[in-house]
Amino acid sequence: MECFQVLEVGEGIERTILRKLAVHGGLRGRCASESHPALLVVSPRAAARRIPLPRHCRTVLLPGGTGDLSLPLQAASAVSYGASPRDSLTLSSREGNILWAALQRELVTVDGRVVERQEFPLRLEPGTGELSSLAVAGALLLLGVSPEELRSNLAEKNR
Repeated sequence: MECFQVLEVGEGIERTILRKLAVHGGLRGRCASESHPALLVVSPRAAARRIPLPRHCRTVLLPGGTGDLSLPLQAASAVSYGASPRDSLTLSSREGNILWAALQRELVTVDGRVVERQEFPLRLEPGTGELSSLAVAGALLLLGVSPEELRSNLAEKNR
């Protein structure tokens, strides 16, 4: 069983998630299923290319506006990211290489904790697109990294 799976097309999302999880102490809590990932992360390019999805996951994180992409997928919950106010995780502004992400509604992590609505800063890493950065942030939140930890990581890099 995998705690999370990333479907991507050369965007480096999984590598970035793993690197940032290591900085924040690894995975939090437990992933209960033996047959499917607790979290499925669908990248912007994977969604655009309509890469086939696994049949089951507990939570799916996918770009907003993907239409019928998730129809064959059975998931207990879905979290969208993108530019639309309908998406759960959006960009509210950008200041140079700092993105301000807005969590539009509360979400429940894979280990059952609730993350409240709020805004928080993210560093846009060189060569990384804004949507890919949102996918990484959404995955980290869903895997138990708090927005405060994402903020503190940004503050430490600015010292």
